[in-house]
Amino acid sequence: MVTTRLVETGDAEVLARLVVDNREFLAPYEPLREEPWSTAAGQRAAVEAALDEHARGTCLPHVVLDDDGAVIGRATLSGIVRGALQSASLGYWIAERAGGRGTATAAAARLTSIAFGELGLHRVQAETLVDNVRSQRVLRRNGFTRYGLAPRYLRIAGEWRDHVMFQLLDPGADPAHAVRRSSDHHPAG
Repeated sequence: MVTTRLVETGDAEVLARLVVDNREFLAPYEPLREEPWSTAAGQRAAVEAALDEHARGTCLPHVVLDDDGAVIGRATLSGIVRGALQSASLGYWIAERAGGRGTATAAAARLTSIAFGELGLHRVQAETLVDNVRSQRVLRRNGFTRYGLAPRYLRIAGEWRDHVMFQLLDPGADPAHAVRRSSDHHPAG
């Protein structure tokens, strides 16, 4: 069964190997990166930065594990915002060899479950390149709905690219209860 767990600094070497082995596969969907990114030291630095953000409560960085427990990718809730928004952004990638079997769908499901359960968030958003149909399928299978288009949103593969915007609201939230709570704190008039 595909699952995820919190990334560890000890994952840096396998992540570097995955990045190198999947360079061509991932390149159309990733920003251009300096060479240290694909080394164990570069991945260790990225993992340490993500774990620092996790300690501050603004990120939940996971690795994706296959049926045998081997690391095959990453899935992250980033930009976690509390207060009135209670939201995060979901990002993920898996090795090309693991694609087409529901692996990314399962990883996205696990992170959205944590977002709405353990973290108590209200909303998870995700963005995909307009032509990234596979990733859009992952999001739709997890109940995400498209809500817009962001022109020239991110610089991917060296070019500013349009992205389709998706969101998923906590399916367990009771909108009527939220309105009552809100009106209790903000009297009309």
